[in-house]
Amino acid sequence: MDSKHNGGETNLGRREFMKLGGLGAVATAVVGSTACEPRNSHETGSSERSWWANETFELEEATFSDLADDMASGRRTSVEITQLYLDRIAALDREGAKLRSIIETNPDALAIAKRLDKERANGDIRSPLHGIPIVLKDNIDTADLLTTTAGSYALEGHVAATDSHVAAKLREAGAIILAKANLSEWANIRSSRSSSGWSGRGGQCGNAFAVDRNPCGSSSGSGASVSANFCAGAIGTETNGSVVCPASVNGIVGLKPTVGLVSRSGIIPIAHTQDTAGPMTRSVADAAVMLTALVGPDPSDPMTIPSADFVGTDYTSFLDRDGLRGARIGVERSYFGAQPDVDQLMEEAIRSMSTAGAIIVDPANIPTRESMGEPSFQVLLYELKADLAAYLEMSGRPNGMATLADIIVFNESNSDREMPYFGQEIFLEAEEKGSLNSSEYLESKELARRLSQDEGIDAVMEHHQLDAIVAPTTRPAWKIDLVNRDVSSNGSSGPAAIAGYPSITVPNGYVHGLPTGILFFGRAWSEGALIRIAYAYEQATQHRQPAKLLPTLDLANL
Repeated sequence: MDSKHNGGETNLGRREFMKLGGLGAVATAVVGSTACEPRNSHETGSSERSWWANETFELEEATFSDLADDMASGRRTSVEITQLYLDRIAALDREGAKLRSIIETNPDALAIAKRLDKERANGDIRSPLHGIPIVLKDNIDTADLLTTTAGSYALEGHVAATDSHVAAKLREAGAIILAKANLSEWANIRSSRSSSGWSGRGGQCGNAFAVDRNPCGSSSGSGASVSANFCAGAIGTETNGSVVCPASVNGIVGLKPTVGLVSRSGIIPIAHTQDTAGPMTRSVADAAVMLTALVGPDPSDPMTIPSADFVGTDYTSFLDRDGLRGARIGVERSYFGAQPDVDQLMEEAIRSMSTAGAIIVDPANIPTRESMGEPSFQVLLYELKADLAAYLEMSGRPNGMATLADIIVFNESNSDREMPYFGQEIFLEAEEKGSLNSSEYLESKELARRLSQDEGIDAVMEHHQLDAIVAPTTRPAWKIDLVNRDVSSNGSSGPAAIAGYPSITVPNGYVHGLPTGILFFGRAWSEGALIRIAYAYEQATQHRQPAKLLPTLDLANL
């Protein structure tokens, strides 16, 4: 959940900020490069391999299916799998590579794994996630020994009384909540001058391909930990860009569902109009497995009422290697031009889709895309103030925090820990807003809806009879810079995020060894169609390569 720029915000004015489109994603200063897919450390543009490069991690790139097969055959138990991931986190996340993608690990993880192993031995297998270790972003409530803080000292020590609906659904499916992931503090909505991936509690998270590069916010730790093989998969949250941008720059799959398909209860909010949780995995198949487990209505989140129609849907049934054949794919050309090497990869992607039988409609631009950002930003400001207060009240006012105003005062009183690099000007702007009965709020909400849905995605898809629209997800990862903060990522998350519609990003090759992604998005509730198309593209191109957690890229030796 993020509100910066289709990849996070930067040193930009509000208008520029909203044009960029993406909370929890971030900007990207890009290196020019050759659009080539790396196969070894030289091709990734680094003369220095990771310090453990000669070692092979036993579970590197393991899918849910691989791990389930291991447990079914007796090759490994869930306890052994969980221990391997915990050991890797301990060796590399804070020490070793210093990725800083994890805020804390679950002290009960091995005990939970042991119970699930016993269930398996007794023939009780809950789902394809049975015994699989999953990481949750640190804004998702878990009623266990893990805290939920949005990365802020204001909520330090806060332990939820009840699981979020997402955590409850994962536990019901037999998943192990392994750890809480670092994030852009408060899901990147505090400041327009932040460094995505930074939180007071977690510090600066890095990128799994080059640790000194930005992981994109706000689900930065979720994206980096999955790519680094610290877990089998993770849950991120998105308001605008926070699932798909970190997935793209870390070279993984990120699926942002239709708002209302997955409950938001028990998730520290930005804005109920756009917030959603979503899977972040190394494959489309694993994203489909995880989405299947998450779907369902929740009385605590009225926007999930339509989700009842999708209960029982097995999203893996949409996995079709021939899924591009006959699909009508529109190309959103207005997102091209930010980075020539990314454009080249997109042209190759379009040719690949055409070869696989897709019908390409080019261009299929959204005429309202630049006008929907400003009213959306107003909606976020109003809803942040109201929704955060509601969450804090529901949570028993942790550390005495009851309102956004309380958080602002805390930050000012603890500026050495909370604001050493950037301030809280968006918080201050939100605090000045009135209630959700305000005419400005209601008019902005309706305008953003109309521009993004009726006159935006729906209009373009209806006119061209499209199954999906594609665009470059964002640019490659930029250098972390706590002095100058982020730069614009020119991400394409905005239209689907503002509309509340689904999107999925898939790896789309490399620029100087840094991953890029291709974003597929479409109408409300079209997750099945998008999974079919994204899976077919993934299988046809096979761009995903293991991350090496290189300390930096040696561009001079390219």
